Amino acid sequence: MIGLAEEISVLMIGNNPLELAKVFAQLKNIPGKEIITETAFDLKTGLRCLARFKPNFIILDDNLGRLELTHAVQHLSRHKPTKDIPITILKNSNYQEAFSGVGMNYVLKSSLSGQSLYNSLKNSLLSSRTQRLLKTVHKKRKGQLKRLIA
Repeated sequence: MIGLAEEISVLMIGNNPLELAKVFAQLKNIPGKEIITETAFDLKTGLRCLARFKPNFIILDDNLGRLELTHAVQHLSRHKPTKDIPITILKNSNYQEAFSGVGMNYVLKSSLSGQSLYNSLKNSLLSSRTQRLLKTVHKKRKGQLKRLIA
């Protein structure tokens, strides 16, 4: 099973300070880990925060709204400095549409706990690493196939 480093840095982006405070409290409940967090209450502030803070994980609250959340996921997944940082979406409901991106993971707010957040972060890290490996292998195999055909 994959483990996380002793120090975990998390950028939380959401527009509800009370919910982000709950997430922060749950992150602090992860035993044996030093948690460093930065909080932004909109995407623009979150992106500015990335200029000085290099998180291991990004948590996005789906209360940002569909359009802003979609923009955030697309930007973070394509922007070179952040494309390999696993993203976890805090969801209000299982019935809301999912977003696709590298290292994406979801956690329901109704089942939020330190353990569920820890598991979510581990899963997003594993997913992110797996997707990066698949891209690398795909490029290598594609090149080998081209050389065979030529």
